[in-house]
Amino acid sequence: MKQFQDLIRHIEKNGVIREDRTGVGTKGVFGYQMRFDLQEGFPILTTKRVPFGLVKSELMWFLRGDTNIRYLLEHKNHIWTEWAFEKYVKSPAYKGPDMTDFGRRAVKDPEFNTIYQEEVKAFEQRILEDEDFARVYGDLGHIYGYQWRSWPTRDGGKIDQIADLIDQIKKNPYSRRHLLTAWNPEEVPDMALPPCHTFCQFYVSEGRLSCQLYQRSADVFLGVPFNIASYALLTHLIARACGLEVGEFIHSFGDAHLYLNHKEAVEELMKREPKSLPRLVIDSDEEMEAIDLKDIRLEGYEPYPTIKAPIAV
Repeated sequence: MKQFQDLIRHIEKNGVIREDRTGVGTKGVFGYQMRFDLQEGFPILTTKRVPFGLVKSELMWFLRGDTNIRYLLEHKNHIWTEWAFEKYVKSPAYKGPDMTDFGRRAVKDPEFNTIYQEEVKAFEQRILEDEDFARVYGDLGHIYGYQWRSWPTRDGGKIDQIADLIDQIKKNPYSRRHLLTAWNPEEVPDMALPPCHTFCQFYVSEGRLSCQLYQRSADVFLGVPFNIASYALLTHLIARACGLEVGEFIHSFGDAHLYLNHKEAVEELMKREPKSLPRLVIDSDEEMEAIDLKDIRLEGYEPYPTIKAPIAV
């Protein structure tokens, strides 16, 4: 994954320091592209461990058209909890401790962080145990999975972009209209988090399927390794559904940034030499949405240890 370290070097050399909505500050660039040949191995970072279990459970959540964190929590995936919890604490139903600006306070105040973690844990447990509560407070609005599988039309209908995409790739592989988008301008204000990875295009050549993603905003150290693996897996799954081999994953960025409080973590990662890429195995005959998560695995993934860094929220 030399490409990832090249991106970091580019930001360090050419980036501009800017204020941002989190108050942490970033150093970033506008416009950058990485390319990964999926025939050479599965592009998951080896200079730190990326939790592939979280990657695949989130992607399958999207592909199911789900927008409720209950499925994620059932698969021990907590990456979207914060957004659902925020919705809950702003509601009249919340009667716990003051959670105003909880994200920033949790980072800066260890004592408050303990209280915050206890509240989040109780919230997650209730999501798992109380179906009615989960229906109201576990749902994140019309985010990725909804737009992918149930894009609303003006006549009250729905468009299943994933089904249409697969159908069109099979019928007309060389079309220039193999698109998938999560950015619905009308519904962005009602989403818990506006899509960061907004739009991708698929391309068939010589029996291989390639995918190019446009990502409007990218937390390079924490988020991008996850995004690379997720869209590489999506490309494999779509190619499998269409009877094709995989080609390239091309990752194009708008605002690509390093948070200023990730400086030490970035320095540690850049000392590490990338290792050989693992191989993706999908050991199932099921249709895409029905594949069991245990049947999607990596062989030969031997990364360096995890490097922790604070989340800017």
